[in-house]
Order: sequence, then structure tokens, then C-alpha cells
Amino acid sequence: MLIRLGIEFATLKGKQIMSLKKQYLKSKPLCKVTFRLNAEAAKDAKEASLCGDFTDWKTQPLTMKKLKSGDFTLTVDLEKDNEYQFRYLLDGEKWENDWDADAYIPSPVSIEDNSVVRV
Repeated sequence: MLIRLGIEFATLKGKQIMSLKKQYLKSKPLCKVTFRLNAEAAKDAKEASLCGDFTDWKTQPLTMKKLKSGDFTLTVDLEKDNEYQFRYLLDGEKWENDWDADAYIPSPVSIEDNSVVRV
């Protein structure tokens, strides 16, 4: 993992992929977090959604935008000084973790871990 100007980059086959980008707001106790699921992790998915503590793990998660590169991205405002569990849902049926999450915590509903973002 490389660190440049305070932003973390994951390196995948020589290509830099920014997984979680955090921008703290000075005027509000919020952090704008951009979630990015790279094309290799998405495995040719047509759709990707973001589910987590911040969506109450709803059955209607937040829809991510698919880029020309095949990556998916979405920016969410999260309250500062918290940690949030999340996962990506591919094509409404397959779960994927963030390869560059801040941490991983065992899921209370399955044998897999949830990704964690700390803001």
C-alpha cells in the first residue's frame, strides 16, 4: 500500500486503485467517504450496491455508479468519530468486502467478516 498526501492507495497489478477516500468537512461533524470497488473485485458485475450500518443494512442499499473502467463508486456523508461496518452487494446476490478497508469485523449474521471504515 502506498501513502501519498495522506491518501491511501491500494496497488493492484501495477495499477493504483483508491479504495476509500475520506474528506473531513470543517463546517460540519461529517466526513465525505468515497467508496470505490475496483473492476477486478466486481468480477464483471452489472450492478453494485453499498450496504452497512449507515443504511441499517436495508434491503434497498445505496446504488453505486459504474465507471467506464468497470469500477463502481459512491460518496456518502458519515458522522465523524465513528466506525461503520459495510459490504458491497454485487448484482443483488453476491457479497464482497473492500480489499483496503480500515479493519474487518466478524459478521453477526454469517461466517464472513464485514469491512470497516473509521472516520
